[in-house]
Amino acid sequence: MDLAGMAAAAGERTGVIWTLRESSDLNANLVRFEAGGGVGEHINDELDVIFVGVSGTGSVHTNGEEHHLSAGTLVLVRRGARRSILSHSEDFSYLTIHRRRGPLQIGPEAPSRPNHGSLMRPNAK
Repeated sequence: MDLAGMAAAAGERTGVIWTLRESSDLNANLVRFEAGGGVGEHINDELDVIFVGVSGTGSVHTNGEEHHLSAGTLVLVRRGARRSILSHSEDFSYLTIHRRRGPLQIGPEAPSRPNHGSLMRPNAK
């Protein structure tokens, strides 16, 4: 599967642009943001999450520590960590992988889930 190609083909869509549906054990989501976009600070008390950079550049902040994320880099965020994601480029995308708990929904239409981050929109230009 060409994740970078999928992210590039997403155009201006942001948030979750693809979700793995073929596994009953694992969940994987391809997420894309423009510069300044991302996921607001929150605590995930449910499970560990792996972030793998696909394109562009961004950062994952965990418990006040910044981890740079770009194509081919991996960041493990432990359950219970305070975290947020911020895009530094117009084409930032990453893959999240974790134990299945239902599809990730990022955006204003996402149902409320305790301690789940909200979509951050880039500043208007």
